[in-house]
Amino acid sequence: MTRTPPRRTAPPLPRVGRGWGRGAAPLAATLALVLATPARTDEIWVTNEKDDTISVIDTATLEVTRTIPTGERPRGITFSKDFSRVYICASDSDTVQVMDPATGEILHDLPSGEDPEQFVLHPDDRHLWIANEDDAVTTVVDVESRKVVAQINVGIEPEGMGVSRDGSIVVTTSETTNMAHWIDTATHQIIANTLVDSRPRHAEFTETELWVSSEIGGTVTVFDIATKAEKAKIRFALPGVNQDLIQPVGFEFTPDLTTAFVALGPSNHVAVVNMQTYEVETYILVGRRVWHLAFNRDHSQLFTTNGVSGDVTVIDVASRTALKSIKVGRFPWGAAFRPTE
Repeated sequence: MTRTPPRRTAPPLPRVGRGWGRGAAPLAATLALVLATPARTDEIWVTNEKDDTISVIDTATLEVTRTIPTGERPRGITFSKDFSRVYICASDSDTVQVMDPATGEILHDLPSGEDPEQFVLHPDDRHLWIANEDDAVTTVVDVESRKVVAQINVGIEPEGMGVSRDGSIVVTTSETTNMAHWIDTATHQIIANTLVDSRPRHAEFTETELWVSSEIGGTVTVFDIATKAEKAKIRFALPGVNQDLIQPVGFEFTPDLTTAFVALGPSNHVAVVNMQTYEVETYILVGRRVWHLAFNRDHSQLFTTNGVSGDVTVIDVASRTALKSIKVGRFPWGAAFRPTE
């Protein structure tokens, strides 16, 4: 069932005295101001692999308001700390594009290495860490000087990227080597390699843990950051769904770190995981081939990119139910939140 988004109300009009004459001028001025000021809302930005575009969704109306052209096969997407720049992995263009989100103008490209798929922006807001799938390297780019700072050899077909909360460690996952590579951000050296299940796709840190999804392995592995040791293994099972179709890829944590929402690929479901017990609490049916997710501002809604059905599902976080499907471009992949005020 579709929930009607809350309406934005105009500010109250000033009281006027009896009759129109004396209050007409201030009233007319206030009406003009209200009508001239557009309602500003937040946005979810979605990359469309097959259309070479970004769909921009208004989080209040739950409608697409803009479609912006990009380079070839856009996938990973992230914003600068002040949201004045958006970085886009244009994978088949072999570049990371830098865009002005206000105008949709491509400002310049960054030297990313071949086939950039995912990346992560360091907490310093200056260094972009990029997985280069075809080159088996992680490339570090200074977004201000627009130069490559380092290239680190990792496993075969690197994809997932995650950065620790303090910025001291970056992890690259390699799909064919089935490893998480722990990199010291100060020295650019690999400090540990840990095995995960087949085809790791995504990595996220909490203060004390690293979570890595394995698409073909059908699991999410949780590591202790201090010891680099495996702490838990989360498995998934859906009644009536072939186990081969349960393929965890992207995931997001609630701010209080109590719940993880995990996209399960061609099973067309999102799993809701208790982050204390590592148990799956429920599953939410979404669109076909769910890839990645992004929260709105207050984390009351979650937006999922569904590649095969070419849409975005809006999930109500409190009730854990799907509210609406929003049509976007062909093969939506990445998603990122942008506040507009």
